[in-house]
Amino acid sequence: MINFRLRIVLLAGLTILLSALLCAQDWTTAESLPGVDFSGLTPAQQSTVVKLLREHDCVCGCGMKVAECRFKDPNCFYSRGLASEVVTAIKQGKSPSDAWTAASASRYGHSDHKTLEDPIPIPTAGAPEIGPKDAPITLVEFSDFQCPYCYLATPQLKQVLKAYPSQVKLIFKEFPLEMHSQAAFAATAAVAAQRQGKFWPMHDALFASHSDLSRPAVLALASAIGLDVKRFEADLDSDAVRQAVARDMKDGGDIGVMSTPTIFIDGQHYNGPIRFETLKPLLDAEIKNPVKQAKSDSPSPTAR
Repeated sequence: MINFRLRIVLLAGLTILLSALLCAQDWTTAESLPGVDFSGLTPAQQSTVVKLLREHDCVCGCGMKVAECRFKDPNCFYSRGLASEVVTAIKQGKSPSDAWTAASASRYGHSDHKTLEDPIPIPTAGAPEIGPKDAPITLVEFSDFQCPYCYLATPQLKQVLKAYPSQVKLIFKEFPLEMHSQAAFAATAAVAAQRQGKFWPMHDALFASHSDLSRPAVLALASAIGLDVKRFEADLDSDAVRQAVARDMKDGGDIGVMSTPTIFIDGQHYNGPIRFETLKPLLDAEIKNPVKQAKSDSPSPTAR
C-alpha cells in the first residue's frame, strides 16, 4: 500500500509537470492544439488548420487568436467550436478561405459573450454524483480521465464542493475523447467501479495515474482501492458498461459538448475557465437567484 501511494504521489507530480509544460508551449509554433481533434487529416491539412487558427481572432472577447485561446483557455466554447468547424471544412476539401468562412458562419462564429447559456435538459439518471441530493445547485461535468485539463479542473471542482457543502452537488458524465487512446478504457473502469459503489475512489485514482491508464495499471488501481478485481474485470469487458459510456457520450454530443472538461451549472453551459475564483461569483448569484432549470430525468441516488 505504501508503494502504491508513493507511486500515486510521483505520478501526480509528473502529470502536473507535464500539464504545465503543455500549457507553456508557444501557440505560434505548436503543431497541435489542446482539445482539437486532428484525426483524419493529412499532415499538410493539419498544418493548414493550425495556420488558420493562428491567424484569426477568437470571438469570445478574449482578444486572442483562436490558437492562443485554445492554449490559454482550453474550456472556451468558441475557440474549440471554431477549431472543430475548420477541421471539418478542411476534411471536406474546402480551401483555407472557404473553411474559415464556414467556421465564421457557424454558431461559434458570433458570440454574445454569455458566460452561462440558457438552461437545457441534461440526462443524468444513473450517473454518479457527490454532494447533497437536495442541493440547490447542480453541476454536471463531462470529463475524460486522460485529459490534462480535466486533471487540472478536478481540484478546482473539489474546492467548490468544499466551499459549498450543502449547496452544490456534482454529477459526473463520461466523455472520453478519441484523441486520448486510453480514455475510453478508463471510462469503462470508472463505470465498473461504480457498480461496486466506489466510483469516486476510482475517479481520484484514475486522475492521479492519468499518464498511464493501461489495463495492468488500472487493475492495480482497482486492487488498491479494495474492489473485487475478478468482478471488476468482468464488468470492464461487459456490453452493459460499454453501453453506459456510450450513452454518456451521446448525451454530451446531443447538447453540444465537444471537448473536455465541459461543465453545466443548473443546466447552463458554462463558457469560461474552470477555476474556483471564477466559478464562485456565478455560484453565489445562482444561490440568490436560481435559474429555472429545464426538465431532465432525475439523478440516481448518490454513487460513491
